[in-house]
Amino acid sequence: MPLRWANSADSHILEPDDLWTESLPEPLARRAPRSERHGEQEITIVDGQLVRRDPIAFVGLRPPGAHNAKDRLVDLDEQGVWSEVVFPSLGMWTAMISDPELVQACCRSYNDWLRDELVRTSHRFVPAAMLSMLDTDDAVAELHRTRDLGFTAMFLATTPPPGRDFNDELWDPLWAAASEAGAVLCFHVGTGGVQKVARGPGGAVINYVETFFPAQRTVTHLVAGGALDRYPALRVFIAEAGASWVPALADRMDEAYRQHHMFVRPPLSMLPSDLIYRQVYTSFQHDRTAIQAVMAMGYERVMWGTDYPHLEGTYPDTQRVLAELFDGVPDAVRELITLTAFSDLFGTAPPGEDASADRDGTAPG
Repeated sequence: MPLRWANSADSHILEPDDLWTESLPEPLARRAPRSERHGEQEITIVDGQLVRRDPIAFVGLRPPGAHNAKDRLVDLDEQGVWSEVVFPSLGMWTAMISDPELVQACCRSYNDWLRDELVRTSHRFVPAAMLSMLDTDDAVAELHRTRDLGFTAMFLATTPPPGRDFNDELWDPLWAAASEAGAVLCFHVGTGGVQKVARGPGGAVINYVETFFPAQRTVTHLVAGGALDRYPALRVFIAEAGASWVPALADRMDEAYRQHHMFVRPPLSMLPSDLIYRQVYTSFQHDRTAIQAVMAMGYERVMWGTDYPHLEGTYPDTQRVLAELFDGVPDAVRELITLTAFSDLFGTAPPGEDASADRDGTAPG
């Protein structure tokens, strides 16, 4: 079949095994996230705690482009993906760290490596810089620093640390900084907090579904707490959570706001649904209902993503998945979901433009 270009709002890169051991002072390096192979398992350790186990067989399923930019561009061309947002892998576990100094050191080191690996390689990459979840001032400082390095996307966990809920005004300096800098705040599902909530029959499915409930909580807190109302230029992206839940959540919040208005603090300048439809973006990879959210419910802040190189992603069958998803869907809807919502949010060029351009380390104008 002929290649149909699409942008991917969700993908990941695998950090070098020695990223933090080589770049951080020893006392911090030994507590930074790392993966180790033990027998038939690959385990992830963060600040002395074992947080994840994977079968070693998973390692052989990872494409070469998961590790470096040059091979990655080959995979993108072969799969028909033009631009992509790139999230960390091991770095996603920094949200489990309770030491602000260690978190900030990990973020800076990762972001510097990401600048060299992706930002300076091609305009087709939209890497998400990691920000501290423990100290707002640190997060603001790193947002400004990475914005100057050419980053437009910033990664945060969907579950914040205890005592730092997203409806708390302690986050306001970050919301203000992102608004002023034109940076997109990207919350990826399955990050922060305890990831396993069920064991026994159906645990694999139950735990997978559980990862996206905090995404709904994040949107609810940002809207009800007034952050999106106070900062109308703030753009929020929830990665890998699907989209059909967004209109349902908007309805639920509208009902609460309308029927319980006497208890609502702070008052909002518009309905919660208006704020959500104006400022909240989401992405999916396989969900047919996400397309219906656009066509039948009028929610147009929807983007598609490959989730490359994860097992639940679309690689190496991206073109087949796209063809099946959008079979019979109007071209205007397909283009909105696969191309224009992405380019409007992240300011990327259309397919075929800036293919070989190297970034010079400065933020785009």
